[in-house]
Formats: sequence, C-alpha cells, structure tokens
Amino acid sequence: MAEKQVIFITGANTGLGYEVVKSLCKASKAYDILIGSRSVEKGEEAAAKLAKEVPETPSTLSVIQIDVTSDESIQKAVDHIKSKHGKLDVLINNAGGSFDRELQAGKLTMREAFNKSWDLNITGAQVLTSLSMPLLLKSSDARLMFVTSGTASLAETENFDHPALARINASPAAGWPKDEGMNPITAYRSAKTGLNMLMREWYRLLKNDGVKVWAISPGFLATGLGGIGAETLKSIGARDPSEGGNFMKDVVEGKRDHEQGKVIRVSMIQSW
Repeated sequence: MAEKQVIFITGANTGLGYEVVKSLCKASKAYDILIGSRSVEKGEEAAAKLAKEVPETPSTLSVIQIDVTSDESIQKAVDHIKSKHGKLDVLINNAGGSFDRELQAGKLTMREAFNKSWDLNITGAQVLTSLSMPLLLKSSDARLMFVTSGTASLAETENFDHPALARINASPAAGWPKDEGMNPITAYRSAKTGLNMLMREWYRLLKNDGVKVWAISPGFLATGLGGIGAETLKSIGARDPSEGGNFMKDVVEGKRDHEQGKVIRVSMIQSW
C-alpha cells in the first residue's frame, strides 16, 4: 500500500483553506491532511464539519495549531509534523488577510496596517516555508504553493476591460483624503505582489531540488477575506469558494505541473 501524501494547509479552518481540504477529502486518493488553524477549537470544529459533509473520504484529518505571525507557533507546528510524519509532501501557504478596512475605519494606523499585511501574508509564509524545507526535501514529489491574489498583477493595474479590474483600478475624485469605497485593497494587493516575488525566489532556490513551486491565484471568491460578507461579494461578481478548492486540488494532483514557477489561475497564467 502506497504511503499517503502529507498535506499541510495554513488557515484551513475557514474560507478558501477549508474548501481546499473539502475538495481533497472528496478525492479518491487518500491523503493525510493537516488542518492548520490559529485556534485548535476552530480547527476541530472544521474537521468535525468536514467529517459530516464528506463521510466517505479515504483521507485522514488532523488539526495543527499555527499562528504564522509567531515564530514559536510555526516551530512547534513543524516539530509536530516531523515527529508524527517525518516528511511533508505538500505545503500550502494559504493563511492571509487584509487590514485595509481596519485602516479605513481608523482602527489601525497606516504603519500598523501595512506591517500587519506584510507580516501575515509574506513573512509568515517565508518563515514557515524555510522551517519546513527539510521535511519537504524528504518527499519524492514535494509541492509548495503560495496563495496570492488576482489584484497583485502589476500589468493588470493598467487594464479596465473587466468589471472587477475596472472597479479596483478606478481613480477616485480629486482631493484628499481619498474615498476608496467599501473594499479598499492597497495594503493587501501590495503585499500579495511581494508574495509573487517570494514565490519566484523559492522557485529559483529549489529548481535543482525537484520541489515544484507555484503562486496560486484562486480568483475573486466569496470568502470572509474582504470583511463585507459573502452575499455582498457575490453581488459584485465573486464566485463560490468551492471553485478555488477544486482548482488547488488539481495542482496537488499534478494537473498544472507544466506551469511551475508561475502565478496560475484556473484557466490561465496570471501576468506579472
């Protein structure tokens, strides 16, 4: 019997991360899926919900506490994977978030919002990936993914030919301060653009190690990321989060192996 692939997904108790786990659970292949969650309780709730939604799954689920903004938490998570599994086949750096609305509401200073955006979306992924590398290199088919954003393309900041691009690239009226509307994204999209470069650096570093590397751009999905509710997001074009989960399962299963080192969308490569 073949050894199960060990898959660790951060931020897996909710949103896109949850949908990735659910999609993997529906696969015919059996995996050891590690649900990374800041709260063990919320992780266990997610695992229990998945057990009800996909009772026939051949995969096993377990919860690992991880806060990617804490080096101590990251080290404990990696140590746990090492002691229990001895290897890691797939690392999905999914944990992320936006703090632009908190900045807009005056709950964070500009420096706080930008530093938190970078720390959560990039630094956490960098630390976790670095500490996990010895375990990934023990895999015969290691895969490393960074979840980025469709808003992070520099080239597409000049495009207005799609409703979503027309909205996020629109220039507000003259004057100061600027009104960025209900879904400001400057700090978030800037951080995710940086994450794309981080992916390219890992692709460069690991090119001779056989580790497959991507940035995953799952598309505009109705998750809790924007802080304005799924229904509001759907009203402006967001798709069901399950589409993102199925897309990332395809990457795990090798269907996008010919596009390593790229920012990939469901049906295309995202421009830089």
